[in-house]
Amino acid sequence: MQQFLNITLGGLSQGAIYAAFALALVLIWRATRIINFAQGAMAMFTTYLALAVIESGQSYWVGFAVALAGGLVLGAIVERVIMRRVEGGPELNAVIVTLGLFIGLQALAAIIFGATFQSFPAPFGLRGFTFGELTVAFTPFSVFIIGSVLVVMLALVALFRFTDLGLRMRASAFSQEVSRLLGVRVGRMLTIGWAFAAVVGSLAGLLIAGGNLVHPAYMDAIIVYGFVAAVLGGLDSPAGAVAGGLIIGLALSYVSGYLGSELVTLAALAILVAVLLIRPKGLFSKIAERRV
Repeated sequence: MQQFLNITLGGLSQGAIYAAFALALVLIWRATRIINFAQGAMAMFTTYLALAVIESGQSYWVGFAVALAGGLVLGAIVERVIMRRVEGGPELNAVIVTLGLFIGLQALAAIIFGATFQSFPAPFGLRGFTFGELTVAFTPFSVFIIGSVLVVMLALVALFRFTDLGLRMRASAFSQEVSRLLGVRVGRMLTIGWAFAAVVGSLAGLLIAGGNLVHPAYMDAIIVYGFVAAVLGGLDSPAGAVAGGLIIGLALSYVSGYLGSELVTLAALAILVAVLLIRPKGLFSKIAERRV
C-alpha cells in the first residue's frame, strides 16, 4: 500500500511538471498555431541564466525572476527575428525552423555554460512529508510545483476567455488577414504569444531543474512527455494540458514502478498513438469550428 501511495504521489508531482511544459505548448499553439519544438531548449537556456545568477551569490528567487524575464525577452526575440520570416508560409517551414532552434540553442548553451552536469537548487525542502512513522514521496517542493501549475492554468484560461488581449491573440492565430482588417495588430499579438509561452516554458524548466542536475539536454525527455500530455489533453485546452500532464505522470509512474523504468518511453509512445487514433483532437478539446 505504501508503495502504491508513493508511486501515485510521485506520479502527480512529475505529471505537474509535464503539465507545465504542456501549458507552454498550448499557449503558443493557441496564439500562433505553431508547435514550438524549441520550447524545451529555450527553457533550458533560461534555467542556465537562473543558475548563473544564483551561483553569483543572489537568492533563488532573484534567479527565478531573471529566468522568467529572460524567457519573455527570448520568446519575443525569437518571434521577431526568426519566426517572423516563416509565419504565414507552409506549416512545415515553421516546424523545421523550431527544430533548428532546438539544436542551435543546445549547442550555444554547451559553449557558454558547459556540457557538464550541474546541480540546481530547489527553493523548498526535498524531504517527503512524514505522518507518524510513514514518510511519503511528496515534498514541499512538490506542493510548490502543483500550485504553480494550477496558477498558470487559471491565468491562461482567464487570458483567453475574459480578456481582449486573449481574443486578439486567438483571432490573429486563426486568420491574420481578417484580423488586420478588423484593426488587430497581428505582428504584436504573435510576439506577445511567443513571449508569454516562453515565460511558461521557463517556469517549466525551473520546476524540472529544482533539486536535480542540469545539462544542455536535460529537457529532452520532458519535451516528449510534455508533447504527449498536450496532445492527450487537447492542444486548445489549458485545463486539458494539466489533466493530460497528470494522466501521463501517473501512467508513466505506474509503468516505472510496477513494470520497469525501461518501458516508460514505450508506454508514452503507446499513449500518444492511441490518442491520435481514437481522439486526435485530445480528450478535452471541444472546438469543432471557430469564428473570427
